[in-house]
Amino acid sequence: MTTMLSFENVELYYDHVYALKGVSIHLKEGETVALIGANGAGKSSILRAITGLAAPHSGKIFYMGERLDGTPAAEIVKKGIAMVPEGRRVFPFMSVKDNLLMGAFTRHDKADIARTLDSVLTRFPRLKERYSQQAGTLSGGEQQMMVIGRALMAKPKLLLLDEPSLGIAPKLVQDIARSIVAISRDEKVTVLLVEQNSRMALSISQRAYAMSTGSVVLEGDSKALMGDDRIKAAYLGEEI
Repeated sequence: MTTMLSFENVELYYDHVYALKGVSIHLKEGETVALIGANGAGKSSILRAITGLAAPHSGKIFYMGERLDGTPAAEIVKKGIAMVPEGRRVFPFMSVKDNLLMGAFTRHDKADIARTLDSVLTRFPRLKERYSQQAGTLSGGEQQMMVIGRALMAKPKLLLLDEPSLGIAPKLVQDIARSIVAISRDEKVTVLLVEQNSRMALSISQRAYAMSTGSVVLEGDSKALMGDDRIKAAYLGEEI
């Protein structure tokens, strides 16, 4: 598989406090890769660096063989990278339909946009039921489905998911997890998943990086990491 995204010794800090300390990771096309770790470990900073919302102070980021860091955020979206932000961030007074269509703002082919919209509504039938409702009236789980659908409207090659299970009822977390697996499989989308729910993240990814205080401390096959005593103790809450 071709390497889609790579970080090479990336350092990033906010107000002189390090968020990333020499981080190196990579994703291959078609993979689902998880970033696990506690709040403040640096997981979301990786997504901010990819999307141009935070500029690395050193190191390099490559996407499809081309240098990505320093590229304006709007251009990064056009390259096929879409992010589902933490906390959902819907447009509460707009309809579900209009929220979804906001995801297609870089596209111009109306017929193709309509086909993508139909695909999203087929994948998330609850959104079809609530198509004309204001987004602010949806449940947390329904809003999460909608913002994932909004990201899919951009027809991304790389989908970044920031804490999709946060604040979601346990049953809907399972639905969201199944949707992520199906999106990767059916849409041929590469997924980078940031999650504090380490068990869920490891169960649906092929590889994972475990982070602590801005550094990668463990990496490898997700199933192997699930059985690693260090992961069980530090990330899965199991006594060893």
